[in-house]
Amino acid sequence: MHRILIPIRRLIHRATQVGLHVERRLEPFFRQRLNAWLRPPLAKWIQRTKNKKREDLGLALAEEKIFDWEEEALQTIIDEMREQMNLHFQPGAYERGGNTKTHGLVRATLTVLPDLPDHLRHGVFATQRDYPAYIRFAGPGPDVPEDIRDVGFGSMSVKLMDVPGPKLMEEEKFTQDWPAVVTPTFVTPDARENAKLQYWSTIDEPLWYFLNPKDSHLLDFLMQGLWNETQFNPLGQRYYSCVPYLLGEGRAMLYSYVPRTDVPMDIPGVPFGRVPPNYLRDNMARTLRDKPVEFDMVVQIQTDPHLMPIEDASVLWPEDLSPWIPVARIHVPMQDFDTPAQMAFARNLRINPWHCLPAHRPLGNQSRARRRMYQELAAYRQHMNLADHVEPTGDEQF
Repeated sequence: MHRILIPIRRLIHRATQVGLHVERRLEPFFRQRLNAWLRPPLAKWIQRTKNKKREDLGLALAEEKIFDWEEEALQTIIDEMREQMNLHFQPGAYERGGNTKTHGLVRATLTVLPDLPDHLRHGVFATQRDYPAYIRFAGPGPDVPEDIRDVGFGSMSVKLMDVPGPKLMEEEKFTQDWPAVVTPTFVTPDARENAKLQYWSTIDEPLWYFLNPKDSHLLDFLMQGLWNETQFNPLGQRYYSCVPYLLGEGRAMLYSYVPRTDVPMDIPGVPFGRVPPNYLRDNMARTLRDKPVEFDMVVQIQTDPHLMPIEDASVLWPEDLSPWIPVARIHVPMQDFDTPAQMAFARNLRINPWHCLPAHRPLGNQSRARRRMYQELAAYRQHMNLADHVEPTGDEQF
């Protein structure tokens, strides 16, 4: 029976993929209106349903809980993602296991806003100043598909430089890394569930992590679907940290990057013509040849340890309990970034949220997993590409 079910399962998965690829070509004509109408009530219903089922761990604000399954889950994730990299890439051309496809790496400046209230003035935000930065915009993994054929996902990873003070990882001395993605909640609630997702991804059937009748994750599937959609221009998208971080001792935050600049959002060839395979990079390049771009960096402070959990990254923190507060402005100047040398530099760059000040320590089991997972997979990628790790300074010439 099991052998009979496997081809049926794969057929359903492939058919769903075909349907998704068609949807991505049609979404530019209706999705924005649908989001405004359906996204808020559906997200509220999903979160209310999830919260009814969740155990209250009895934690305090910014308090973590260590689980006995964490190391086993972490090792499974690392093993599965390394195998995915081996299946998709050849030595000398290895890409990341996650957030795989680089759309572009750009130079930027993050400016801490003046006159922040005292409870926000910690770590990077302690004083008003400018930080040089690189920002990597990327698509999903574990492969590098044509943009119109991806799952409707994107990431924006900010690497600040010239950040003084001791860091939680010694491999970089002056950086602070803040990755973010287009969905406000993470695809899995915790690292144990993430290990299951990585197994299904390795056998190229990630849909069955969500739909497996013996262990379904339908609410997470629906929640991700509300934000996974056809991407238009990485410079015009909002991004979210998904997982919490410290903002000084005893205070937890989420962060988000909110675009401030109108940018080109057209996709040549939709619905059913030839769409350029890297139209997202093309739109980025066209934008930055014409004008600078800005984002607001905003934070949301944890005020309820159960409704705004640390250990479950699939829960949307309610804005009525804690609104988003601006803390910094990101300025991306006009520039040409789409060169072979700069793309090679982006491939070799290590981004790890544990490149950070103690005041911004990542929180929760998914963040604890990221420390070793990102470090080991980055080292493996560099090893397979015969590349040495170099901490960036912002003075690089391409």
